[in-house]
Amino acid sequence: MHLEEFAGGNSFFHRLDPRVKFITFVPYVTAIAVMQGIKAPFVGLIISAVMILAAGIDIKKVLNRLIVINLPILILWIFLPFSYPGEGFFSIGPFTATSEGVLHALSITLKANSIVMATIAILGTSEIFSLAHALVHLRAPVKLVYLFFFFYRYISVIHNEYTCLKKTLTARSFRPATNMHTYRTYANLIGMLIVRSYERSQRIYKAMLCRGFKGTFPVMSHFSLKKSDIAFSATMALITVIIVII
Repeated sequence: MHLEEFAGGNSFFHRLDPRVKFITFVPYVTAIAVMQGIKAPFVGLIISAVMILAAGIDIKKVLNRLIVINLPILILWIFLPFSYPGEGFFSIGPFTATSEGVLHALSITLKANSIVMATIAILGTSEIFSLAHALVHLRAPVKLVYLFFFFYRYISVIHNEYTCLKKTLTARSFRPATNMHTYRTYANLIGMLIVRSYERSQRIYKAMLCRGFKGTFPVMSHFSLKKSDIAFSATMALITVIIVII
């Protein structure tokens, strides 16, 4: 389970200062999220798609992420157009979809996809340690930053533990079904995963203490603001203003 699959590369976005990424990313996605209608979200979708192309990210991997995001939105398309008040747009049997409901569902779809693509292009092109380092520079609470870092770092480890336990069940000819044995087995699986995660956290904590950990991570290299970072900040500020004005 590779959580930094977009961080490897040498594009313009990969070389950006992570501090600049956070400063520009938050207003941009906030502007997209709060805008009404479909014009601003559609512009945001185009801009986010351009950023994906500029970052040189594998389009197939991005589409796989978007499929996962759009599955819940598909359920939204089934119910929202028929429950949102407004003028009738089309009917299916006794159910009538309103044009306002369709536009509202379309707006949510555009917002979700544009925000996800922007997240991949801007934040996903940096390593997690660089993002955590940038949050410290931006005066984010240090304990929350470290919590975020360890959560992100060890979620893949927990996934590997889960995979090992699942393979053990398969090797013992376990076949899931709708019965108490299956429910009991999965409950035991979750319990073992919690126990193993706790034991591993204790080993990691002791190893950090042995290496002299005192609540901070020493950093060998620090960020330096470049002309390209300033140009990107100005461009993103202009784009955010345009989205708000539209």
